Amino acid sequence: MAAGLALAAGAADAKDKVKVGFIGPLTGGVSVNGIGGRNSADLAVKLRNADAKAKYEYELVVLDDECKPNVAVQVATKMAADKDIIAGATHYCSSTAIATVDTYHKFGFPVIVWGAVLPDITYRNKYAEVHRVNGTMINQNDANAELISSLGYKTVAVIHDTTDYGKGHNEYFSKALAKIGKAKIVGTFGVTAEQQDFTAELTQIKSLNPEVIYFGGLTPIGVRIRSQMDKLGIKAVFDGTSGIVSDAFVQGLGPLAEGTLAFREGAPTEKLPGGKFFMEKYNAQKYDNPPEAYGAFAYAAMDMILDTIEKTGPDRKKVIDELGNVKDRDSIVGKITFDDHGQNTVPVITRYVIQDGKFVEWDESEYASGKRKLPGQK
Repeated sequence: MAAGLALAAGAADAKDKVKVGFIGPLTGGVSVNGIGGRNSADLAVKLRNADAKAKYEYELVVLDDECKPNVAVQVATKMAADKDIIAGATHYCSSTAIATVDTYHKFGFPVIVWGAVLPDITYRNKYAEVHRVNGTMINQNDANAELISSLGYKTVAVIHDTTDYGKGHNEYFSKALAKIGKAKIVGTFGVTAEQQDFTAELTQIKSLNPEVIYFGGLTPIGVRIRSQMDKLGIKAVFDGTSGIVSDAFVQGLGPLAEGTLAFREGAPTEKLPGGKFFMEKYNAQKYDNPPEAYGAFAYAAMDMILDTIEKTGPDRKKVIDELGNVKDRDSIVGKITFDDHGQNTVPVITRYVIQDGKFVEWDESEYASGKRKLPGQK
C-alpha cells in the first residue's frame, strides 16, 4: 500500500512536457554566433526546468538555418508545421529572418527574433506572430555615421554584401552619413556573400583613396576583405557593423583586426542588467563556445517565451496575444517593450574598436583618449 501511495505521489508531480524551438546558423561561416545563441536558449530552458515552480517541463527543438534563406524556409516550415512546438527563438542572419516571416504568419507560429537586425523583419508587414528582442540596424548606422563624422573623416568607400542584410546596411548608413553632411561616399561596391577574391573592387577603391572603408556584411567576408586590403596596401579605417562583432573576426585576422570599428545595439553583455547572472550561469554549464554578441538576446527571447507559456498555457494563439501586450517587461537585456509591429525599442548602441585582440568600448579605448591613433585620425 505504501509503495502504491509513493507511485501515486510521483505521478502527481510529473509535469506536462512542452516543446519550444530554436533556429540559428549552426554550420557555415557564422556558426559561432548560432552556437552561442543556441547555448543561450538552451540555458534558459535548463534553468526553467530546474525551477520547481515551473508548471511545465520544456524540451528544446534545435534546427540549423545555415544562414541561407532557402534552408531557413525549409526548417521554419518544419518547425511551424509541428503543432507540438509552441513558439521559437529564431535567426541570427537577417537574410534568413526576412525569408521566413511569411511562413510563421501562415502557420500562426509565434517567434521572437534574437539576432537579425534588418528593420523589414518586423516593419515590412504587421504580423502578430513576429517579434524581436534586439534592435535594428537603423540606430547602429546612425551611431556609426556620427562617430566617423566626429573623427573628422571626409571620404568613405562602401562595400556591402548583396543580401537583404548588406543592402539594408548600405541604405541606412548612406542616409545617416548624408544627413550629417560632413563626409561623402566616394564609391559603393556590392559583393556576394560567397565571394573569395575582392581584388577588382579593392583596386578601384585604392584609386579613390578613401579614409574609411565601411563594410556591411558578416564575419567571413569581412575577414577576407580586411586581409586583402592589407595585401594591396590600403591603409583606410575598416568600419564594420554588428555582423563582425564576434570572436571569430578577431581570430581570423590576428593583428590585422587592430583598429577595426564596429557597432551593436544593446550594452556589452557584462554591462547588461542581468549580464553578471547570465555569464555566471552560462559558464557553469561549461559550453564549448562563448555566447557571442547576441547570446544574451537569445536567452532573453527564450526566457520570454517560457514566461509566456507559463502564463497562458501551451497554446500558440494565446502566446501570440500575450506577446502583443509586452510592456516594460524585465529581462537580462533590460526592459522589453514591443511596439505595434513586435519590435523592442533598444535605445543603447555600443560603439566598439578592436584593441589588443578584443572588442573594447570606444569610450574606454586608447583610440578615444588619443593615446593610439586610427589610420588618418587627426
